[in-house]
Amino acid sequence: MNQAPIGIFDSGYGGLTVFRSIKEKLPQYDYIYLGDNARAPYGNRSFETVHEYTLECVRWFFKMGCPLVILACNTASAKALRTIQQQDLSNIDAEKRVLGVIRPTAEVIGNYTKTKHVGVLGTKGTIASESYPIEIEKFFPDVKVHQLACLMWVPLIENREYDNEGADYYVRKYLDKLLAQSNQIDTILLACTHYPLLIEKIRKHLPENIQVVAQGDIVASSLDDYLHRHPEIENRVTKNSSVRFFTTDDVNDFNEHASVFFGEEVSAEHLDLN
Repeated sequence: MNQAPIGIFDSGYGGLTVFRSIKEKLPQYDYIYLGDNARAPYGNRSFETVHEYTLECVRWFFKMGCPLVILACNTASAKALRTIQQQDLSNIDAEKRVLGVIRPTAEVIGNYTKTKHVGVLGTKGTIASESYPIEIEKFFPDVKVHQLACLMWVPLIENREYDNEGADYYVRKYLDKLLAQSNQIDTILLACTHYPLLIEKIRKHLPENIQVVAQGDIVASSLDDYLHRHPEIENRVTKNSSVRFFTTDDVNDFNEHASVFFGEEVSAEHLDLN
């Protein structure tokens, strides 16, 4: 049976928090998830390297029949998406599409804030790219964006330390640094798909008037809207409610970690990109 699934890509596990929301909202479609765990994390890598790795994975998705690929990774969206959309797609297959998580978030984040001051927490690469201030300004020019890279959060999460007391220190440390930038911040965006696993600790260390926004539901709603507006893509995606997981690293390790992010048991296949 020929399948044309929607591809969901991340450098590791974090994209599973987005995929979880997508699957809950749009369960009818076929999906393939790929975590490039063997080369993770992407956060500290150069623009050129992230583009190279991401494009290689996008090409693989296309070979697997995917007409649409979602980069469920803020770093890949920040450092690779634009080049892939504007330069690479026309040379590979102009009929296929690659979308990210930054623009859908930027399109709505201004609706959450009353003070017009938004905090953005992300990886070093996402923050350095300035993608969020640039994109948010397009839709909400009156919103002031305050950014901070949380260098220790992904390692804490990937090493399953996010529930321990030691994680509280690093949660408070970065929140204090962010809020020191402005006492008017009333909305904090988790601009890394790992960070929802820390969301309860984050809320615990914030004043009640500050809301925390994760991306999963935002991206899922945006994808639903996109498919309604682009029947030429929606009609090509097959609908058997099937899900396959792939990782470029150890399968057993991936399955153990991925189930935490995805919220249910995961059974992955190994992919060798070499």
